[in-house]
Amino acid sequence: MRKRIFRIIQIGQRGDLPSAAFDYFIVLNITLNLLAMFLETFAELERFSMVFTVIEIVTVTIFCIEYILRLWTADLLYPELSRGRAVLKFLRSYDGIVDLLTILPFFFLSGFIVFRMLRVVRIFHLFRLNAQYDSFHIIVKVLISKRNQILSSLFIIFVLTLASGVGIYNAEHEAQPEAYANAFSGIWWSVSTLLTVGYGDIYPVTVVGRVMAMFIAFLGVGAVAIPTGIISAGFVEQYSKNQNSDKSFPDIKKVGEIYANEENGLAGLSVNEIQQNFNMRIIVLLRGDLTVIPSGDTAVLANDILIIVSDQLVK
Repeated sequence: MRKRIFRIIQIGQRGDLPSAAFDYFIVLNITLNLLAMFLETFAELERFSMVFTVIEIVTVTIFCIEYILRLWTADLLYPELSRGRAVLKFLRSYDGIVDLLTILPFFFLSGFIVFRMLRVVRIFHLFRLNAQYDSFHIIVKVLISKRNQILSSLFIIFVLTLASGVGIYNAEHEAQPEAYANAFSGIWWSVSTLLTVGYGDIYPVTVVGRVMAMFIAFLGVGAVAIPTGIISAGFVEQYSKNQNSDKSFPDIKKVGEIYANEENGLAGLSVNEIQQNFNMRIIVLLRGDLTVIPSGDTAVLANDILIIVSDQLVK
């Protein structure tokens, strides 16, 4: 029974109808909860406050039941750990923290405002559900593969923001001591300028400040374009890999071998990428005179021979 419940509440078990239905049910539950939270802020709908309260109680009760079931089956999620350690690991995991923060605000709404703000964390519950599906999975893969370039571009933006904020403060402080009271005011202005938002709440009036603002505005266009271009290139690269995964190997069923080369698109991919994109499991790599037991990150080289297992014809 515990194993069956574990399979049902696990996310992304597409071949299991009850598990897929449970995922959609949780999505509906979160949507209703957020909708009630949104509608109860309208004074015109105050007469429906009891309805919103009932929705809140029912949906949070479902969240609590799901959370208890995940604690109950934590040792099945982490079979290498004892039951107590598995529960502790789940509590410290991303899923466990999001689930807990989904429940806590309901019991602490009369307390500090921070607990009311935590209600928005429920949105991340949807991200957790969507993370197991292809659309969100591709986004995550692109961000992870391009993380070094993205972090470098964000560091450049940070340096430009800090330098321009301090610079505009020195240029405008004497002319507008109230608007540019300190360097943080300058950083606020530089963020809105570099990111091309331009709130207009504070702006330079001196000649030096306006000249600086023109340069910063031009730099802002390039600064925003750098991470955008990196992410766009990552999506194109991932799309090309997915296109290559459409190649067929009609002679393989159950156990077989494949010769990796540039033509079939296997050379240069990792074992994980091949197993995910080509629906196969790699048992052994034959590389020259070597027999390699691959891990997920092992790169497949040209002229490698892959000993694979596939339960169906590879698409």
